[in-house]
Order: sequence, then C-alpha cells, then structure tokens
Amino acid sequence: MMTLKDKTLLISGASRGIGKAIALRAAQDGANVAVVAKTVEPHPKLEGTIHTAVDEINAAGGKGLACQADIRFEDQVESAVDSAVSAFGGIDIVINNASAIRLTGTLDTAMKRYDLMHGVNTRGTFLLTQKCLPHLLKASNPHILSISPPLNLDPKWFGPHPAYTISKFGMSLCILGFAEEFKKQGIAANSLWPRTTIATAAIQNLLGGDELMRRSRKPTIMGDAAHAILTQDSRSCTGNFFIDDDVLRDAGISDLEDYSVEKGADLAPDFFI
Repeated sequence: MMTLKDKTLLISGASRGIGKAIALRAAQDGANVAVVAKTVEPHPKLEGTIHTAVDEINAAGGKGLACQADIRFEDQVESAVDSAVSAFGGIDIVINNASAIRLTGTLDTAMKRYDLMHGVNTRGTFLLTQKCLPHLLKASNPHILSISPPLNLDPKWFGPHPAYTISKFGMSLCILGFAEEFKKQGIAANSLWPRTTIATAAIQNLLGGDELMRRSRKPTIMGDAAHAILTQDSRSCTGNFFIDDDVLRDAGISDLEDYSVEKGADLAPDFFI
C-alpha cells in the first residue's frame, strides 16, 4: 500500500471529529495537514480548536498548519489554500468534511438555516475544491474526498428534512461531477460515508446524546477508511461512493469491534444507509 508520507492534505472541519481523525491517520504516515476550520478559541460545547488539532497532528508524526477560515467565504478559502501552498509547496489531497446540519421539515426551517447548510455543505465543497484544483493538477496522485452519502433518491430521506438532505446530496453530486470532469487529468474524486452513527459532537449535542453515542463507532473508522482510499492510484480509484466498513473489509480488516464506542452495543445506522 502507498503511504501519505510528505503528502499535503487540506481538510475542512478538521479541528474535531471525523476531520481530525482523518488528519491524525495521515499524520501517522508523516503527512502535512492544513487544518481549515473556524474554531480558534475553546468552545463551551465543542471540543478542540485549529491549534489543538495541529498540536495533535504534530505529536502523531505529521506537520500541521492552522488555517482559520469559514468555507462560505471565498477570500477566506483562498487565504487558507495560499497558506497551505506557501507552507508545504502544494496540495495533494482536499477533504470536504465541514458540514452544517438541522433536521427540520420545510415549515420549521428558517431560511438562514437553509442558507447555512447549503453554504457550508454544497457551496463549500464546490468552493474549496475549486480553489485547490490548480494545485491538485500538479500533484502526482491527487485526490478529492467528500464526507457525503451515496446518492439515493428514496423519498424517505427527503420527507423529514429536505433542506439538509438536498445539501448533503449536493456534496455527493459535486463528487459525481468532479470525477467525470477531471478523469482524464487523473484527479480522483470520491465520497465516503459511515455505515453507523459516529461519536462526534453532532451526535452528542444535537441528535441523540449519550444513548446514541454508546451505539456509535469511533471517528477512527472514518480516518482509517479515508487512508485506504487516499493511498489508492488516483487514476483507477475515482467516482465511488464508499461506505467506511466496506472499504476496510476490502482492505483486509474484518474485525471492526474495536471501532465501537461500547463493544457489543447494537450499532445505530447512520442517515442515508
């Protein structure tokens, strides 16, 4: 298997959760990681900042760079990309992980929440990728990876929370487009989604509290699955909508029990699965 040693990853929302798990797995190989997120000062309900994430990346064997940015704003994204290129000489991989969520129906979704979800999820994915593309085109094994679900037009995913669903599928549609658009240039574009809920701040604070956390898997499963994807040849591994445990089983990892927050717990399926 290839390694991510000396590769440069730019990851949105990497100050905590899945984004940080992907960053730390890459750091174990000796990768450079630009942490793109908003949190600079400690938050009372959210663990981690861009600076604490960089400290962990450095401790894990990588080289971290803190890039404060709100990916809804073009100038901030451009600044983050420029900082990464200045520090590390280029960008090999972009991870679209940052996401906003509000599970409300149409009448209960304020337009500012609609705009936030679409601004961060769909537009943010497009914007961050667009600004990284000139550097990906120069990379030897370039990858775009979005933490977004496999495309599925079953109405059951749309009825309860159409605004959120459309914004997440928008991320996946970006991947579908990028994979086809840049196939000849050898840039891989794939999505990755968890089979189960993942023990993150969103699960703890918004969706299910301690009970759902207990029935979740650790973010490390997404970090390991992402690593398995990003070490593939970009010209042959593109246009896929991966599920985390399928990726690991294909990589020869059959025992997934250690990824469970509570071993033996009845795992909760994630949305869109």
